[in-house]
Amino acid sequence: MLSNIKYFLLGAPLKSDPEEEDNHSLGKSQALAMLSSDALSSIAYGPEQVILVLTALSAGAIWWSLPIGLAVLILLISLTISYSQVIRAYPSGGGAYMVSTENLSPSLGLVAGGSLLVDYMLTVAVSVSSGADAITSAFPILRAFNLEISIALVLILMIMNLRGLRESAAALFVPVYLFIISTLFLLISGIFQIITGHIDYSATAHIGQPISGLTVFLLLRAFTSGSASLTGVEAISNAVPFFKKPKISNAIKTLVMMSMILGFMFVGITFLNYWLGIVPQSGVTILSQIAQRIFGASVVGQVLFYIFQIATALILAVAANTGFSAFPILSYNMARNKYMPHLYLEKGARLGYSNGIMTLAFGAILLLFIFKGSTERLIPLYTIGVFIPFALAQTGMVAYWKKQKLDHFLRRSWANLLGAVICYGIILILLLFRLADIWYFFPIIIILILMFQKIHRHYQNVARQLRISEQTKSIQYSGNTVLVLVGNMTNATVGAINYANSLSKNVIALHVSTAETQIKDDEVRDEFKHYFPNTTFINIYSDYRDIIKPTVDFVNDMSKQAKAANNTLTVIIPQFVPRKRWQTLLHNQMNLRLRYFLRWNQDIILASYSFHLKN
Repeated sequence: MLSNIKYFLLGAPLKSDPEEEDNHSLGKSQALAMLSSDALSSIAYGPEQVILVLTALSAGAIWWSLPIGLAVLILLISLTISYSQVIRAYPSGGGAYMVSTENLSPSLGLVAGGSLLVDYMLTVAVSVSSGADAITSAFPILRAFNLEISIALVLILMIMNLRGLRESAAALFVPVYLFIISTLFLLISGIFQIITGHIDYSATAHIGQPISGLTVFLLLRAFTSGSASLTGVEAISNAVPFFKKPKISNAIKTLVMMSMILGFMFVGITFLNYWLGIVPQSGVTILSQIAQRIFGASVVGQVLFYIFQIATALILAVAANTGFSAFPILSYNMARNKYMPHLYLEKGARLGYSNGIMTLAFGAILLLFIFKGSTERLIPLYTIGVFIPFALAQTGMVAYWKKQKLDHFLRRSWANLLGAVICYGIILILLLFRLADIWYFFPIIIILILMFQKIHRHYQNVARQLRISEQTKSIQYSGNTVLVLVGNMTNATVGAINYANSLSKNVIALHVSTAETQIKDDEVRDEFKHYFPNTTFINIYSDYRDIIKPTVDFVNDMSKQAKAANNTLTVIIPQFVPRKRWQTLLHNQMNLRLRYFLRWNQDIILASYSFHLKN
């Protein structure tokens, strides 16, 4: 039944075939749909965040959004150049984590990796909560179910990504390209109407007009808020392995294409907002106000307006998918370096990194529960989580160019230097002005880094102990003693004894009796001697009705005797396997408990004998 549900939700398994791998990879248009949704969706709130900070002082300060928009554009260009270099230098993916690890230090790599892992969870949480806000704004009757809608969106995206890259890209194709086309149409229509004189100049203040009370700190805070629109730019550098060949070329072209669209949209919306003199209103976004003014009140205009609103709601809802693309690859790279469990190296039935996808989904759902689906409480964490890796990636690339010892160091690294300075500045501003909102990000990162280091030490210890060395010796044992644990006389017990007799001539059956089961224990002993008169049967008594401790103590004593005699000791636990999996829950699982406590004895060989029930 479970396999049928899995088949229905995820589809048939895909065969691992290197020759077919490229058919399951992403072309540029598919990758743009799958990997740019996070960055492009920030257009819905990024420019508005700048305006909100400026208008807190005065509506006349809106003209400052133009130079701030240009500064954001400069940062975007710097990041695009830098991450293009990252793609060339590290085509296996990993982005800021790989750059920081190899060029700065493993510890800073863990800071970048941990920040990105948390940030991808925050990306999913912020995006679905924003999408849920858009849905409940359109249908107020659903407002009480905002959290439930957010969780449902996460689960839908999880299933979609578990089905495979191409299927999830196909599902995202319409929302992403509908938003791109409708937003570009809005901007081109607005610019055309300005040029032709159909829209009057209605700015709240002329460019250059002095604003009383304006400070550098206010402008820096507005710039920091606007820079939130650049979250998601690094996702393509993390997901290079998902691209069709030539992977590097296709990834860079997709990154440049996304950045051009994002930059034009951000600057265009900022300019239209200034020209139209739009100020924030409660319950209506600035983007919505711009669309109303540009499209007008005609029937056609209203149709275009609602198409644009639907496109905006859809892009917000699916923006979370960027995290589902980048998180599994980052987890893979960290697991390959032994900082995360090896289960993140494994591909699922549909050739995706299923464990990474599911971890991301459950982490995002946990964040939604903690923050009750509040977009406002999640965004500050979201911003600090992405600019720390941004800054480390820029710094790492500067170190990378330094290590290459090539000519024209400054010409190669200017974009990285500029990006690093800006990113560190943004982090500083966040620490100065938003510390109360972001402080708990840092304990989370510290805990993650300690966990990564603990995992790494474990794998190092395992490798050191498993590695064959000159001290490894070949041992010739004198014999083998087999101990079979007997609870009742059943077909499973008989089969286990028969198997034990095939392994050794020295077979012992062990039974534990209690005061409550004395009559039954006598019957077990008599029946055993009837079937196996030549096999040693040992019955030990438990005063406290505990089966496990007497068994473990007896096995420990026997293992010491066997070791002293240069023998091995094999312990066999009989068990029966029900025909249906759910029926296992109906039985006491004593065999599992015995296995758990006996596994810590390093001087025994632990085995199970399974008897399969037919009905």
